[in-house]
Amino acid sequence: MNDRNKPAGHLSRPVVASLITGAALVIMPSAAPQIQPSTVAANNVQERIQLLTDALNSVQSQIEESQRELVELRRKIADLRSSTGAPAPLDAEASQPAEAANLAAAVAEIRESQAMQETQIATLDQAKVESASRYPLTLSGMVVFNGFVNTRRVDAAATPSVALSGSGSTGISARQTIVGLDINGPRLFGAQTRGDLRLDLNAGAAGYGYAGNSALGLVRLRTAHIDFDWNRTHTYFALDRPLISPEGPSSLTAIAVPALAWSGNLWMWSPQVGLSFDALTSNTGALRVQAALIDSADPPPLFPVSGNGSYTPPSTAELSRWPGVEARIAYESSDEDSGPRFGMSGYFAPHRTSYSSFSFDSWAGAVDFRIPASRFMQVAGSAYWGSALGGLGGGAYKDYAAAIIDGEYYYRALDDRGGWLQWKQKASSRLEFNEAFGIDNVPAHQLRPFAIATPVSIYNLARNRTVTGNVIYSPSSYILLSMEYRRIMSSYVTAPSTFSNVIGVAAGYKF
Repeated sequence: MNDRNKPAGHLSRPVVASLITGAALVIMPSAAPQIQPSTVAANNVQERIQLLTDALNSVQSQIEESQRELVELRRKIADLRSSTGAPAPLDAEASQPAEAANLAAAVAEIRESQAMQETQIATLDQAKVESASRYPLTLSGMVVFNGFVNTRRVDAAATPSVALSGSGSTGISARQTIVGLDINGPRLFGAQTRGDLRLDLNAGAAGYGYAGNSALGLVRLRTAHIDFDWNRTHTYFALDRPLISPEGPSSLTAIAVPALAWSGNLWMWSPQVGLSFDALTSNTGALRVQAALIDSADPPPLFPVSGNGSYTPPSTAELSRWPGVEARIAYESSDEDSGPRFGMSGYFAPHRTSYSSFSFDSWAGAVDFRIPASRFMQVAGSAYWGSALGGLGGGAYKDYAAAIIDGEYYYRALDDRGGWLQWKQKASSRLEFNEAFGIDNVPAHQLRPFAIATPVSIYNLARNRTVTGNVIYSPSSYILLSMEYRRIMSSYVTAPSTFSNVIGVAAGYKF
């Protein structure tokens, strides 16, 4: 037992023994027979008394020091007990080793409980949905409701991109809702495997064979990926945007059909298989080289297509029996969301029509960029030029034009050029403003000889422009609110330009 743990006011045994021994050494000689003179005896007694006094003073100092150390030790023990919530000891004479053992046991119990809670949280975070492969599968998405007001007739009331002639419309829709699945798979050939897919409710929209309430919709596959990631190399199978247009403008009211679609944003999701390699890597970014094969889609049909529904014809790209190719070289910042980026890309795909011997080539060259103007602002955009880009979301909905003259068919692949520009301001992590402009333009002189009698028709559309501005506010990590204004301006070769103002509001809940 440690002597410092004894209560104040009691002398420890070594201290008492020292006091008795000192007194004996002083007193015992005085009991011996005295043979010196009286003056010498008096001096000896005085010296002995002084020695005894000094010894008592020394012992008292030791006692006071022991008491101070004991008080300080008790204070520290009390502080430790109050911080851990341990009960006060019933016995004030409890030893320090016992108290230290109890304290260590309490700390160990707390750590064990914390480790168990962290394990349970990690398990719940990874196992939101169980897959047959037993690899972590995450269900995510966003429920979105958007209301809209179109001042003039548009091609699709809930997802407008072209202005037509006629009266406007007002409504509310849930077509923008997205559901996603993400899975992290095993390591294969030294690569980390991943996969994901995204669904929405815009299947059967106007122009795609569904005539019903604009608030309703059918499930549609948007995008999908299978990825193999090495340190600097990335191989993928994807249904996604073309390489020549890696991203689009920001919007919460234009998700099912992305913002500025058919107005300079080449967005059509197409099957692709590609390879990406990061060269000249550094802490700030890398030079990225990308190449892919692509199965280009056809643009939406301009006229209703009759059929029994049992046969799906191949696209004009598939009829050529050769895949399209695309490539891109770019500087990509290590900050993939808001860092600087600049890329140059190209695309080529052969096509052949099913009802004639007409063949044509679809091609494009493009640049894309993102420039942070400050911590709170950035400018981003893309520009392209080429031919027959209707299958990528350009060309005024057309790859080519056709006409019957004197009983013979004449065809022409249409040149195309366009792009978009967006200025983003982030007032905070929860509030941002976006202003954007986009244009897609087919030369009117190429289209005019093939115009049809209906003046305002997408077949006669030569130029499509859209100006938009929106504010997106996130009051929490799960809720998004937005207001947006769009002005769509569509020009036809046989009629004056038409305009429609689109006012939209949206509310989204992430899960």
